[in-house]
Amino acid sequence: MAILPLTLLLGAAASSVLAAGSSRPRGVGPEFAKFYTPADTFTCISNPSIKIAASKINDDYCDCPDGSDEPGTSACSYLSPLTPSWPAAVVGDTSNTTLALPGFYCKNKGHIPAYVPFERVNDGACDYELCCDGSEEWQGVGGVTCENRCKEIGKEWRSQDEQRKRSLGTAIKKRKELVAEAGRLRKEVEDRIEDLKIQIQGNEMKVQNLERDLADLERRERGRVVKPLGTGSKVNVLAGQAKARIEELREAAIKVRQERDEYEGKLKELETILSTFKVEYNPNFNDEGVKRAVRSWEDYAAQQPAGDGNTALERDLDEILKPDSETGTIDWEEYGSVQEDDVEALYKFEEYLPTSVRDWIHEKWHDLRVLLIQNGILAESTPGVESKGVSTAKNSLNAAINERNSAQADLQRHQDDLSKDYGEDDIFRALKGQCVSTDSGEYTYSLCWLDRTVQKPKKGGGDTGMGNFVRLDKVTVDEEVLPDGKGLGSGERVALRFENGQHCWNGPNRSTLVILACAEKDEIWKIVEEEKCVYRMEVGTPAVCSAHSSSAGAARSETPKDEL
Repeated sequence: MAILPLTLLLGAAASSVLAAGSSRPRGVGPEFAKFYTPADTFTCISNPSIKIAASKINDDYCDCPDGSDEPGTSACSYLSPLTPSWPAAVVGDTSNTTLALPGFYCKNKGHIPAYVPFERVNDGACDYELCCDGSEEWQGVGGVTCENRCKEIGKEWRSQDEQRKRSLGTAIKKRKELVAEAGRLRKEVEDRIEDLKIQIQGNEMKVQNLERDLADLERRERGRVVKPLGTGSKVNVLAGQAKARIEELREAAIKVRQERDEYEGKLKELETILSTFKVEYNPNFNDEGVKRAVRSWEDYAAQQPAGDGNTALERDLDEILKPDSETGTIDWEEYGSVQEDDVEALYKFEEYLPTSVRDWIHEKWHDLRVLLIQNGILAESTPGVESKGVSTAKNSLNAAINERNSAQADLQRHQDDLSKDYGEDDIFRALKGQCVSTDSGEYTYSLCWLDRTVQKPKKGGGDTGMGNFVRLDKVTVDEEVLPDGKGLGSGERVALRFENGQHCWNGPNRSTLVILACAEKDEIWKIVEEEKCVYRMEVGTPAVCSAHSSSAGAARSETPKDEL
């Protein structure tokens, strides 16, 4: 064994005295105290087959492969999980050659206990951020003495922690509001899906009925003998003339009615003037002409009927003046589409039959003709000619099919939306489309939730797409947290991946990884370009907060415990 310097021997002696006078050796945390019970020998924690003399604890020489014999020095700080340092010939078992202890334990009375990495023990620097009591520099290397600052550091930390807890409470409340809003939005989608299903069922029935009606109409049209209006048959000619004459009479009646309405308006205006004259004239003024005029008006007014007796007549006129297409009184198309000679028009025997028998004969005759046409015995009278009724039926069917297809596409879109990953409690459904921005350097950066990330120059210019939303993800981070609580901290975090952004010159398409941590409000904390056009954005939001979250990103959430 190498000869140790005098200073190390004195340190080891002091350490041994401290170990003898306390419940556990220097640098040992309470959770490891059970391994350091007073005894003549010490068993290495991760290598129980190796036992050493108790006097070798904290003697500044690494005797155990896991460094457990040096909890209060930096002698075993060179051990790491990636670099086994003890050969099998010496240890006999290399299954565990990593440090068994997390570091040098600082009691930090009045603040939070913590572990300092072994390499910082007795390095001549005070590590107050972890060891506020300065106990890690117990040897005074280089004459450095670290005073105990736990009182003031603990007070400041508790003040900041109280603020972080208040922020966390506000953030939890906001998250509950987001969850409620997300639930409401999801319910809207679910209700819309149910409505669309009912609508599609109705559309399907409508399409089936219209398809059936069109098939029946086309079948009837195939057996119908059609010829142009006004050729051959006198009946057709007369029907055409009658239709034209009726239209002339209807237009004339409309004109007469308009003139009548104008005259009635003028008459009412004159009656109003005379009525006003009767009320306002001076009866004491002896003008016989005026008096006679007033008496004549009174006689005229007394002869007028009390009410409007022409209401029924007006309704009849309205009905008469409607086009035949609206009233359905005369089907002129029927007269122009049935081919017959004058004798047939006058002497068709079926006209003398009862209506029920005539309809039955007509139906059977029509079915027979269609059957003969379908089997090629008779030719269609007007092949390739489509009647107005068939065109109308086809248009109605196409409109119903389009309406059904539109509803089905809408249904699929809502069902896809319902199956998307919106995070725990569907929380990001409430944030979708909302944006948050921040200035950084020469640019303004924006994050639009579940949509895209954008970079815009402050001095003007177009937006640059940094990526379009692809999916939610989980990432593990180990970051520092600022005193104000803004930071990711350590552990697993929710992340949003944005890819396929605007192409980067001489590089890839831009992409952004957005890592989220609990915060009182939505805000972008930090933006880093890790590689060319590959960005990392750290964002705070209430959406990822929970009752177990560190206080708004606080580095430590433990309750301070004074160790006596």
